[in-house]
Parts: sequence; C-alpha cells; structure tokens
Amino acid sequence: MSEPHDNPAKSRFELVEQGETAIASYEIDGETITFTHTIVPPALEGQGIASRLIAHALGEARTRALKVRPECSFVAAYIERHPEMQDLLA
Repeated sequence: MSEPHDNPAKSRFELVEQGETAIASYEIDGETITFTHTIVPPALEGQGIASRLIAHALGEARTRALKVRPECSFVAAYIERHPEMQDLLA
C-alpha cells in the first residue's frame, strides 16, 4: 500500500495503487488551499482511496497552517463527516 504525497508541480495530492493514480487537485492562494476536485480511477473505487488521500491532504494543510476551501464535493462531505477537520475551513 503506497502513501499519499503532494505533487506541487502539478498542484495535486496523489495516491498510486495497483498502477492507478487517484488525485486531489488544489490551488493555493496565500494561506488558503482550495480543493477543486478529487478523481479516483474506476479500478480503485470503493476501497477508501479518496478518504485516505483527503485525510492526508487535510493533514498537510494543517501542518502548513493553511485554511481549506472545499470546492470539491467529496472534500466538503469528508470535512462534514469529520468534525475534527472543521476548524480548517476558510
């Protein structure tokens, strides 16, 4: 099982599993990170990949003292389901 990582050159967090790459794209403006969309390849759906990816991305936002703007519906739903992450909201 691989670990999620930031790919700042492509402005996205990535998680590679089974030769497929799930991504969470973002834009950073000052002290705010806006998650624009999350994509999980069909072969990886239903395995918790998106949740692992977003949990990591939000942890990185916290470490970097960034506020989060969840334009991506998955990220917004994840934060809603995890009250401990709601303090990150911009």
